Amino acid sequence: MSGRRRSWPLPADFPVALDAGTSLWADGLVATGGSPWRLVRLHEAARPHLAALRRAGGGGLADPSPTGRALARRLLDYGLARPVPAPRTGPHDVTVVIPAYGRAGELERCLASVAGVPVIVVDDGTPDPGPLRRAAAAHGARLVRHDRNRGPAAARNTGLRLAETPFVAFVDSDCRPAPGWLDVLMPHFDDPRVAAVAPRIVPRASDARLLARYEAARSSLDLGLRPALVRPGGKLGFVPTATLLVRVAALDGCVFDEDLRLGEDVDFVWRLSDRGWNVRYEPSTHAAHTPRLHPVAWARRRHEYGTSAAELARRHPGRLAPARPSVWNLAAFGLLARGHPVPAAACAGLATALLAKRLSGLPTGWDLAATIVAKGAAADAATVGQMLRREWWPVGLLALAASPRSRAARAATVLMAAPIALEWVTRRPAIGPVRYAALRLAEDVAYGSGVTASAARARSAAPLLPDVRLPRRS
Repeated sequence: MSGRRRSWPLPADFPVALDAGTSLWADGLVATGGSPWRLVRLHEAARPHLAALRRAGGGGLADPSPTGRALARRLLDYGLARPVPAPRTGPHDVTVVIPAYGRAGELERCLASVAGVPVIVVDDGTPDPGPLRRAAAAHGARLVRHDRNRGPAAARNTGLRLAETPFVAFVDSDCRPAPGWLDVLMPHFDDPRVAAVAPRIVPRASDARLLARYEAARSSLDLGLRPALVRPGGKLGFVPTATLLVRVAALDGCVFDEDLRLGEDVDFVWRLSDRGWNVRYEPSTHAAHTPRLHPVAWARRRHEYGTSAAELARRHPGRLAPARPSVWNLAAFGLLARGHPVPAAACAGLATALLAKRLSGLPTGWDLAATIVAKGAAADAATVGQMLRREWWPVGLLALAASPRSRAARAATVLMAAPIALEWVTRRPAIGPVRYAALRLAEDVAYGSGVTASAARARSAAPLLPDVRLPRRS
């Protein structure tokens, strides 16, 4: 059954808290934030319930009144609030499915970390199956085997078909969930609209090598410290399925696409969202992951991630655009790059005035329009800089080379470098700023080269073209 055809009443004792990215205006009648970002007008009747949520702070509030439950439902579904259910000890009605291909030592450590629940290990055509078979037997896990390698999507689907519990946790063989991980994730399913919950994936501290220190600061699988609603177009557009807990009843045929060797996790999450289900990211628990630390293997893996872009763009038109800048912001950036700050400021002022006119029906002033324009400009600058480092990396490298001689190239270099510098300042990794920036650029180029390669093979420019947002009519 499609999620969009169902109602989703919250339990009366289910607590929620306002998301850290939510801003309230006009004494609580207007809210901004969410996933994707939006502006929401709230009813007058919701104001006292919203005020109670604000007073509750990060600990959250379970408001049992009909209005309070309806408000919580709406805020959760927009990403303006987050669930804060208390951890609940097991036993939990969960089966763990572990797709495996070789690496018996990793599987041993994974099995030890998920002890206490039924486990199905799917050997995806390992040439020498003996070590995996012995590891599964030693931990009392059920082992099934593909006669040939079919990829992680097929392995997960095989385990899913064999599971007999209402919940299934997909755990990659190189992951080790933390003690009590299910106690933290399972209570999220008290919300009947939640189809899947992912913990934080952190690299396992292994040594002091340069790449190990970089991964500790910025693993591609680590989505950070803030819980979030996962949705296409949001700050978190997907979660990796390295460790993912799912409600089996929510799938109803929405299984992993076995034609995708990479990007199957993105496709899976997006299809769940399209069917009306919510996917949550819960970083208060984690799974440790073994990173690839050989430089060639590390770069190759980033390149491989990028090669999924063309197929994902074909399946999900419009969602793989590398940036979605406003034409107003592009005009302002161009004027600044050419050394015309006053016309650039005038462009931003005109955009603010036009937005304020569009928002004139709301009980807010110019401050809301100015804030939206400023935040939009900052976000667009970051995404354009990322596009120049990744999908448009040849242009970005040319800009870096030309920056001593060209004002426009220097402006492009600033867009590319400023977010990296901010990352280093805020994260304070155990690696110097020059090496951090070099590895960050290498990672982005490796990923971007995968995108361009996939676009060339598919003869499609879709993953490379930005989606420029044009002015709307009032």
